[in-house]
Amino acid sequence: MAYQVLARKWRPRSFETLVGQEHVVRALTHALSTGRLHHAYLFTGTRGVGKTTISRILAKALNCETGVTPTPCNQCAACTAIDADRFPDYVEMDAASNRGVDDMAALLDQAVYAPVQGRYKVYMIDEVHMLTGHAFNAMLKTLEEPPEHVKFIIATTDPQKIPVTVLSRCLQFNLKQMPPGHIVGHLTRLLEAEAVPFEPGALRHIAKAASGSMRDSLSLLDQAIAHGAGKVEEQAVQDMLGTVGDDHLYAVLDALRANDVQALMGAVDAMEARSLSFESALQALASLLHRVALAQLAPAAIADEFEAARLAPYVEAFDAEFLQLAYQIAIHGRDELPLAPDEATGFSMTLLRLFAFRPTQPAALGGVLAGGGGEGQARPLPTAAAVPATPRPVALATSAAPRPAPAAGSVNVAPVEKPMPRPEAPRPAPPETRASEPAPVLAPPPVPVPAKASEPDYGSSVPPWEDLPPEAHESVEAPAPALAAAPVAPEAPPPAAPEPVATAPVVAEPAAEAPAPQAVPDSGEPLPADIDWHALQEQIGLGGFNLQLAQHSELVRVEGRLLKLRLANDQRHLLQINRSGPEKLQEALSAHFGAPVRVAIEVGEIATVTPAQRNQAEKTERHAAAVVALEQDPFVRELISRFDATLEVASVKPL
Repeated sequence: MAYQVLARKWRPRSFETLVGQEHVVRALTHALSTGRLHHAYLFTGTRGVGKTTISRILAKALNCETGVTPTPCNQCAACTAIDADRFPDYVEMDAASNRGVDDMAALLDQAVYAPVQGRYKVYMIDEVHMLTGHAFNAMLKTLEEPPEHVKFIIATTDPQKIPVTVLSRCLQFNLKQMPPGHIVGHLTRLLEAEAVPFEPGALRHIAKAASGSMRDSLSLLDQAIAHGAGKVEEQAVQDMLGTVGDDHLYAVLDALRANDVQALMGAVDAMEARSLSFESALQALASLLHRVALAQLAPAAIADEFEAARLAPYVEAFDAEFLQLAYQIAIHGRDELPLAPDEATGFSMTLLRLFAFRPTQPAALGGVLAGGGGEGQARPLPTAAAVPATPRPVALATSAAPRPAPAAGSVNVAPVEKPMPRPEAPRPAPPETRASEPAPVLAPPPVPVPAKASEPDYGSSVPPWEDLPPEAHESVEAPAPALAAAPVAPEAPPPAAPEPVATAPVVAEPAAEAPAPQAVPDSGEPLPADIDWHALQEQIGLGGFNLQLAQHSELVRVEGRLLKLRLANDQRHLLQINRSGPEKLQEALSAHFGAPVRVAIEVGEIATVTPAQRNQAEKTERHAAAVVALEQDPFVRELISRFDATLEVASVKPL
């Protein structure tokens, strides 16, 4: 007798032996038991999941000599004839090769005649989505009201191509893809019945390669038996499929767990020696990482006890953050393989990236500040020794020592409590002795001032808002503008707020060659103490980020010709993206008052109302008033009443 392939020999012959489609079996069994039989059934699903098998079992259930039953006997003439594909009242039509309107018309012409042998005429149309539009139209009327002795079963792998007029006339059943566990179990029973020696690991590889198709798994099993000379061995199946074995993937995870780069590269060499596909290796590695993460976060999702035991060491060794990062590196490494010099290089660099990038948890704080891009070593938060225990106000002030005017956007920050260390240079004279001395000439570029080892370096090259913690109290004062007039001694600051110690770098030159010190001028009449900041910021003509900086600040107090402002905490980014903002604001105020004005900006909680908050409140009030006016308008009320209209409040724009 000629050999019959496993896919045909072991085709299920009853609903009890059907694997993986319990929801369809339940519905059809209940329909057959209660006699609620529809005239048209539509089965959809990928290849090899049981569409043709279910149609044959259903045809036997309808024509079995024992009667309409969900359990056909498989012994009578009708059942055996349907299994042998020679039953005259069961017609299987391939719509891919009989797709025209003439083929459909010939089929429907035969439908009006009574069955020859069975109880029902059953027409099974496979790949029905291949029919032409005219063929679909030709079958619509018969499909809607067929003769009582006719049942239609149509099957397709692409239900989107079937007209909705056909779908509405059928009971639709969506067949699921076979889970790997169901495939392994079915192949195990089959091989035991065939008395073929096998290894369970080989069946798992076949189930994975079948991608949810039972017929594909049976075809691969036939090939594996032939390849292994009557045996199904794991290594032989891997060689046949050309897939990466689990041993190589677990060797990669073992090397990562042990932080062993040599073992990691050894796994690459072993795979390259066997000419395995590195793209498939990265795909399989990503799948394995997914299984490990699943076993870690949802252990109940791993139903296979053998797999759960194999994954347990890696669940304990790797944390959730690393598994997420490793999965992302694996899938991105697969996308980047075409860009690598060769696949082996791209694969090894991906593994080195897995080794190099590890989320870290500092012991001091127990947290990390994640770096940008998602892939990279986390940067630890500053420790307690690097951040002052209490917030210290810092100021950007003009220096009492001789120095050139700073460049636009540069800032100098220093703690108020004690000055930063300076290089050996002549100390400036007291303010009262510098008031009558001439203005100095322009000095060479300033030299950076080194900071103490125990103190954080808040030098002129780093803005205060980038190094200080967010809760630290900060202030930024723009450099004073240069004046052509004779310098005037600055006003003494109030006793409660001592003048901040300046930290501007000085030129390290001999004392004999240092220019004469100069006091920062503060000429002109003192500014009024009751300045209306809301009106003033609109009059000085600022724009862009400078205007936003002014609008989101409140006026704290006026000290002579110094305006002290406070910027809202949630708007501190305006100083980051616009470092020259305080200087621009100072220049605009000096031009407005016609005399030099200094500006100091601190970051903190707003005590009153900023111009931006006031503008927003006024805008909200105007919008609310406009909405009320529209709702009370007679014409609008008539439209709402007559046409059941609604007023879109968000679209109202006050004039």
